[in-house]
Amino acid sequence: MGIDLALIWALIIVFGVMMYVVMDGFDLGIGLLFPFMPDRHDRDVMMNTVAPVWDGNETWLVLGGAGLLAAFPLAYAVVLSALYLPVILMLIGLVFRGVAFEFRFKASDNRRHFWDKAFIGGSLLATFFQGVTLGAYINGIPVKDGAFAGGAYDWLTPFSLFTGVALIAAYALLGSTWLVMKTEGELQARMRRLTRVAALAVFGFVVAISIWTPLAHSAIAERWFTLPNLFWFAPVPVLVAVALVSLLRSLRTESHARPFVSALALVFLGYTGLGISLWPNAIPPSITIWQAASPPQSMGFALVGALLIIPVILAYTAWSYYVFRGKVRHGEGYH
Repeated sequence: MGIDLALIWALIIVFGVMMYVVMDGFDLGIGLLFPFMPDRHDRDVMMNTVAPVWDGNETWLVLGGAGLLAAFPLAYAVVLSALYLPVILMLIGLVFRGVAFEFRFKASDNRRHFWDKAFIGGSLLATFFQGVTLGAYINGIPVKDGAFAGGAYDWLTPFSLFTGVALIAAYALLGSTWLVMKTEGELQARMRRLTRVAALAVFGFVVAISIWTPLAHSAIAERWFTLPNLFWFAPVPVLVAVALVSLLRSLRTESHARPFVSALALVFLGYTGLGISLWPNAIPPSITIWQAASPPQSMGFALVGALLIIPVILAYTAWSYYVFRGKVRHGEGYH
């Protein structure tokens, strides 16, 4: 039996996107939380918690996009054709946020507010349109003769806008729990309070999307609620509830890392539910990863490079987080 290169590449891309959601999610979340922390020194501390690592986090987005082009060129062409506008707006947000990271610490006091706004706006724009892209992808993309067969604004639906707002809540939760882990004092206490609100909001969005998705898509409903799939998927909502309870309880203790770990569990479970709903489609609702795959020779050649570079990315990511572990305090940081 030969090696299923399409399956291997699908797992690599799923892993890369998950790493991006987790790692860039919390630093986007910090930008979303800026409006709730108007004090300049608090904002300095918030940015300093991610200043040494934020740009490396986005490596995973590049890996996912490059992997999609190399292994599933049909999916790359169709998905980008269908979602050009939200993807471009997402990238514009990432540009504003990245520039704000570099310029804010160098700006004079009377100009710093401009870069604060750029950081907030870029984080909000990038997060919202990531969620819109996700919602449009779940809704499905029409394909005819190997090309996108829809309109320029097919992505603009109530469901995609709802998932955009939901992702804002999810990233805010990751950001607040990250700051609980990395800060102390009054800033940490305020993040604990914000985390409670964000956690309940995320849970509400998860419930709403879990109801809306099968009602809107009969294929997903069939996958969720037919036997034996129902027995396999039943633990997911139970685990979501367990993660939420664990998160809320940890906020009432002196635990610093547990809220972040619980938030990661919530996001991972949501991501798992998405994978279960769409598998094995590369282009929902009907084009599978095997139908969208490039020739085996191309996938095999690209796989050699991926297997070389992914351990390097993991190593320097782990090293950077290890070096800059611990708390960030007022008057300290990495400018």
